[in-house]
Amino acid sequence: MTTEHTGGGDPAKSLELLWGLRSRPTRGPKPALTVERIVAAAVGIADTEGLAAMSMRRVADELGVGAMTLYRYVPGKAELLDVMLDSVYGESSRREVDGDWRAKLDAIARENRELYLRHPWLVQVATSRPPLGPHLMAKYEYELSAVEGIGLADVEMDAAIALVNGYVHGAVRSAIEAIQLIQSSGITDEQWWRAHEPLLEKIGDATKFPLASRVGTTVGQEFNAAYDSEHGFEFGLARVLDGIAALLADRR
Repeated sequence: MTTEHTGGGDPAKSLELLWGLRSRPTRGPKPALTVERIVAAAVGIADTEGLAAMSMRRVADELGVGAMTLYRYVPGKAELLDVMLDSVYGESSRREVDGDWRAKLDAIARENRELYLRHPWLVQVATSRPPLGPHLMAKYEYELSAVEGIGLADVEMDAAIALVNGYVHGAVRSAIEAIQLIQSSGITDEQWWRAHEPLLEKIGDATKFPLASRVGTTVGQEFNAAYDSEHGFEFGLARVLDGIAALLADRR
């Protein structure tokens, strides 16, 4: 997968778009487009065709206008990507969760996972310079509230949220890559492993690789494949939360 970076455009122009600060003409004909329509079209293309297919020209074609028309509303692709990201962050329900910090972080992780699965291109976006839009800020505020008052310092609160979200990003990226491989090859993981069984039986050496042979066989029998993304996600998330719980226990 190729990676795109947020914050690659003009920061001032991105912030103007994100917060609706660009002045609009009060006279003359009604604009043919809006930033919202452009962003919706761009997200739709990225969802169905992949982020690499999303270009200013492709978005213009989708909207039935010339490419230069888009530049009246959006300075360029970099700024458009910033607004796309903030826009999909607005889909988060940020619902109230009954229970302690662990239940809340668990819900946050699952909501983020669902967002990635709806918009697979998100795993290709690096956010070391995040678009500081209203939806991103609301998401961050909501996620921090899950660990407010549980005994962590402010820097640790931020690190705990980054830990959970980073885990989800990595786990979902692997799942999305597996889904895309199945779509491109037309072969499921189970079918792939079954096709390789005769060869593995010839080259496998249980005496030379006893652990790999035993564990690999057990996993294959359990999940009908070498790896099950659902099981992997559940196991990993529980261990991440266990780690935070251990830190809190040490504090007490």
